[in-house]
Amino acid sequence: MAGLTAANKLYTSTGSKDMFELFVVEGGNRIGGRINTSELCGDRIELGATWIHGIGGSPVHQIAEEINALESDQPWECMDGFPDEPTTIAEGGFELNAFIVDPISTLFKSLMDFAQRKLAGESVVAYARWCSRNGDKSLGAFLRRGLDACWESRKGLEEVGEYGEWSRKLLEEGVFTMLENTQRTYTSACDLFDLDFEAESEYQMFPGEEITISKGYLSIIKYLVSVLPPDVIQLGRRVDRIEWQPQGHQQQVVDDSRPVKIHFFDGSFMLADHVIVTVSLGVLKAGTCKDSGMLFSPPLPSHKTDAISRLGYGVVNKLFLQLSSNGNKKPEFPSLQMVFHPSESELRHKKIPWWIRRTASLSPIYKNSSVLLSWFAGKEALELETLSNKEIINVVSTTVSSLLSKPHKEMKSENGSNGFCNGNESEVKFVKVLKTKWGSDPLFLGSYSYVGVGSSGADFDTMAEPLPKSPTGVHHPLQILFAGEATHRTHYSTTHGAYFSGLREANRLLQHYHCVEV
Repeated sequence: MAGLTAANKLYTSTGSKDMFELFVVEGGNRIGGRINTSELCGDRIELGATWIHGIGGSPVHQIAEEINALESDQPWECMDGFPDEPTTIAEGGFELNAFIVDPISTLFKSLMDFAQRKLAGESVVAYARWCSRNGDKSLGAFLRRGLDACWESRKGLEEVGEYGEWSRKLLEEGVFTMLENTQRTYTSACDLFDLDFEAESEYQMFPGEEITISKGYLSIIKYLVSVLPPDVIQLGRRVDRIEWQPQGHQQQVVDDSRPVKIHFFDGSFMLADHVIVTVSLGVLKAGTCKDSGMLFSPPLPSHKTDAISRLGYGVVNKLFLQLSSNGNKKPEFPSLQMVFHPSESELRHKKIPWWIRRTASLSPIYKNSSVLLSWFAGKEALELETLSNKEIINVVSTTVSSLLSKPHKEMKSENGSNGFCNGNESEVKFVKVLKTKWGSDPLFLGSYSYVGVGSSGADFDTMAEPLPKSPTGVHHPLQILFAGEATHRTHYSTTHGAYFSGLREANRLLQHYHCVEV
């Protein structure tokens, strides 16, 4: 998104078509980067970016409307938005009623609203202020302190008798953990204790509803590319090393008039006046580590590498599963929220492994779809990448069958049947699996950025600084520019943040050449 937005702006700006000899070099065999629209069982799905996060003021929504990408005859992922009233089931097959789930959900939302400087209820704000006075550095510590404060205010929790081995406190902690695991997929953090508490308030969202793009996120990319001549984009051009000339650095170059030399893995090279680097933060982290090979020669200055090191960057993967159909009848499946015992608990189901215990939900991609979706973040996302489809089907089938192993009143249909339930036994079968592998893909090495403990929003600003830092008096200014979601202070981790960053760097060059007013 960032690179193609920059290319689109540079090419279409008045008077600049003949000024720039423009190329987009892409290491993979497709355009789009972390945007990758696909299909499964006739449904359009997103393997990467999925949501327009607020339609009010979003450039992505504006483009989607302009090109009629919000209308489609083909079913698509989350076409009916977020699931309404999901069924929450605790390990052992216990469906949790609103009496258990709603107070914890309200508490969690209020704590998050406070952390993000939104309005929260008076009592929760009091908890939150008390928590923040304790000097919590991480969002995870703040949330857990809020839960503890809630329990402290309700000393002597009443027990609940209809949930087997689950006590009231264990259930509430399980629901809270489920909500934390959902939050991790929003942030890509392996653990919410990795997220900086103070920086949480800087992140901004656009107002309005969150929607998916019916014709796919890739339609936005194709629109940006449509104005470019066919020879501008070069696929399969993976960059090995970028040579540049810092101020005062003596370096032998082939053509002194073009100070940047881009080396490719196939042995070829390209000379340039300016390079806008839009690789992921994960690739930058690897490319500034001596053990994994340096992407820049000479290395980036310390203020830049320190920011790259401090900022967080995680992995989020999506798992799609197709339900087995019973004849011509389309299978029905509830939107599940899953509450598990901790991996170390003696009460746990021994055949449910740790990695699935850290996911929070399993839902049809739209109402009554036979394709289900579950999200994974952090270590379990990486573990998912190593598993075979057969292993995944076995584990998910065992897990879901266990959760749906008892009749649940709210799941009964009009004729009294219990959906997948058959007495006290239930078997859910899957016939197809599709998973993403963003963590192990060398072109991405993860999904998106976050502000880690010890980092701050200022590090995103440092990420966005061009090199050499000041063009004044520099013989070859603006050799390396940086764009991408990890270079935007308030809209990091989003496609629109990447879009804004691409415009920013294109405008920086246009201003440098006096193509636009400063």
